[in-house]
Amino acid sequence: MSVPPPSKHQLALMIWLAVFPTLVVLNLTLGPVIGDLPVVPRTFVLATVAVPIVIYGLMPHLHRLRVRLLAPR
Repeated sequence: MSVPPPSKHQLALMIWLAVFPTLVVLNLTLGPVIGDLPVVPRTFVLATVAVPIVIYGLMPHLHRLRVRLLAPR
């Protein structure tokens, strides 16, 4: 039996688990460089860097982890 796709609540949790730490790390590392930018350009830079990290780097790992946790043994 395979594991069904994540519910919208599971997906929301997975996205939060990927986005929050990514934004914290980016703010700590890029903050000194982009901290003087106005809020919209600063947000644009953070989103431009964070989205590929989350979508291509972290979400596949979280999907695999979810399958391992929910797969029948």
